[in-house]
Amino acid sequence: MASNDGFLTEEQRQLLRSASEGRDSASSLVLPKSPRSEQEHHTKHCAGSAKNHAGGTSAKYEKRSHSGKFGRPKKDGRGGKGTWGGILDTAGDLHVDRNDPNYNSEEEPYQLVGTTVSQSLEEYKGKVGSIILEYFATDDVAATAADLTDLGCPSYHHYFVKKLISMAMDRHDREKEMAAVLLSSLYADVIEPEQVSKGFSKLLDSADDLALDIPDAVDILALFVARAVVDDILPPAFLTKMLKSLPDDSKGVEVIQKAEKSYLSAPLHAEIIERRWGGSTHITVEEMKKKISDLLNEYVESGDKAEACRCIRDLNVPFFHHEVVKRALILAMERRNVEPLILDLLKEAAEEGLISSSQMSKGFGRLADTVDDLSLDIINAKDMFQSLILKATAEGWLSTESVRSIPSQQNGAVEEDKVRLFKERAVTIIQEYFLSDDIFEVVRSLEDLAAPDFNALFVKKLITLAMDRKNREKEMASVLLSALYTEVFPVDDIVSGFILLLESAEDTALDIPQAANELALFLARAVVDDILAPLNLDEISNRLKEGSIGNEIVRVTRSLLSARLAGERILRCWGGGTGWAVEDAKDKINKLLEEYEAGGDLGEACQCIRDLDMPFFHHEVVKKALVMAMEKKNDRLLNLLQECSSEGLITINQMMKGFTRVADGLDDLALDIPNAREKFVIYVEQAKGNGWLVSSFTHSGNSEPTKINGDISA
Repeated sequence: MASNDGFLTEEQRQLLRSASEGRDSASSLVLPKSPRSEQEHHTKHCAGSAKNHAGGTSAKYEKRSHSGKFGRPKKDGRGGKGTWGGILDTAGDLHVDRNDPNYNSEEEPYQLVGTTVSQSLEEYKGKVGSIILEYFATDDVAATAADLTDLGCPSYHHYFVKKLISMAMDRHDREKEMAAVLLSSLYADVIEPEQVSKGFSKLLDSADDLALDIPDAVDILALFVARAVVDDILPPAFLTKMLKSLPDDSKGVEVIQKAEKSYLSAPLHAEIIERRWGGSTHITVEEMKKKISDLLNEYVESGDKAEACRCIRDLNVPFFHHEVVKRALILAMERRNVEPLILDLLKEAAEEGLISSSQMSKGFGRLADTVDDLSLDIINAKDMFQSLILKATAEGWLSTESVRSIPSQQNGAVEEDKVRLFKERAVTIIQEYFLSDDIFEVVRSLEDLAAPDFNALFVKKLITLAMDRKNREKEMASVLLSALYTEVFPVDDIVSGFILLLESAEDTALDIPQAANELALFLARAVVDDILAPLNLDEISNRLKEGSIGNEIVRVTRSLLSARLAGERILRCWGGGTGWAVEDAKDKINKLLEEYEAGGDLGEACQCIRDLDMPFFHHEVVKKALVMAMEKKNDRLLNLLQECSSEGLITINQMMKGFTRVADGLDDLALDIPNAREKFVIYVEQAKGNGWLVSSFTHSGNSEPTKINGDISA
């Protein structure tokens, strides 16, 4: 008997087989009706021949094909030799359920197959948990793949992905590596790509919950995501797609940002990620140190520089080349007869770009940290080390800026402590500045430190810390640099600071993927803010190794500065903020000077300057006042400068900076104002006579600043 669900009886199945084989006798058979009433019984699974059209009318309208050929069904799916003519018809109208999962218009012949009811997700969850635990115990990928295949339910495989990773996250590195290997093995063969993506999507959605149970969930999950991208089981576009779909304040967004920033954007990221949990290619630090020692010993025996460089390159650990430098120097100090060979190797590695300038500097710095201990085993170790530094700098493969960052051995641990304390204090000052936006407090703090020899280190630290923060802090760093140039730092210190930054750009990029672009913007901004002159870019480029990332950054900086409307764009490169306020201040200064020159009140003009609340930018007032006095031939503007100086509104440092900027631009001014030089000489003498400028200030503006009682004066 046919079931109420419309399945066929055994008799009907036999007739179906006969019909599909084209037997003529099938057309003469009439199937018994279901016990259900004709009004209630509708078809669920009914097959035609070529196109599988299903239909039904009353059985009395059954027709036979009179053709001698194998019959195709007639219109409405009835008749035709060797076909059914409404064998499960009802008395009702034609009824076809095209949403029925068994409906298919393409397959021929139609076959009825039995199926089981799918298991629930809860049952699936319980079973995959056992499969994963067994895999962690046996490390048998093939058996796990077979178990998952036997389990069926491929539409639930995204849960397997999520469960596998979430269980591995709370275990050791061994299980994490096993989970990554298993996913890579099952991808496409057992688990469909869309199920893998869906599993990671579910993980990112639940990252906030995972973080409650696993303290470092964000970092671990970020590494799993990065590993999936490296293993080609997640497309890179997945990260962008998820970033748009997740709430901005969710842990999932943190995971994606960390995966992109800390892992996928770093040089040699694939190899680093694959080794993170101790993969098959993993090598420990101690093993790497032994390999370095072996290659150096082999080199001093053979003298083959090319082979030694090839071995260093084959190590494939550019972030660890400082260890090569350190061990090479120690070997040169232990065996004085091989010193020339060691220096030749390091020079060759530096000139080839095999060992970056930052790694070279770091290697020397690490040896400087341990030279006191070496002195116990190597007589005159400090003197030898100083000799190696002098030879390296003389040959040009160790920059003088790098030497400045190496603690001097003449004062031993005392000098080293000074550098360390300065760096710690500098970080504190910069972090407080980012919170308070108080430039005067920074100036006072630096004067209290009284360490002008480390100004370049402060510049480097300021920009490095800003690069890893938001645009607000980047803008604040640029403004502070402009203020420090006029109040505390001479231009040479700022140039040296940028050289240190550019030499270490390769290492910085490991932590800050966009470091190269941002350094170019900082450098361009320094030129736009009149901190650096375009000639300073040539000086910086000449002091960097050719072909280095630092030189490329300088090239990009020149390109930025040569673009149309470069000044305005660069001032807004961090999104406006304080930088655009500086541009607004220039407009305000122009307006107040024009108003005063046209007959305005002296006291009102001073108040307007005070209201600008930008004392570090008063040199702009001086510059524009002098230029306007030349252009309009109105010395009334000099009275304003006299009043500002008398009140202490414009400091002598700002006054000197303003005059210096005019002196630097005299050649251009002379094109529009023929007597600009004569006028400027008169203004300088008047300023000296009235005490605005010190007597040592020269007409060319090239007086060297000196520090007197914590203040800068000419």
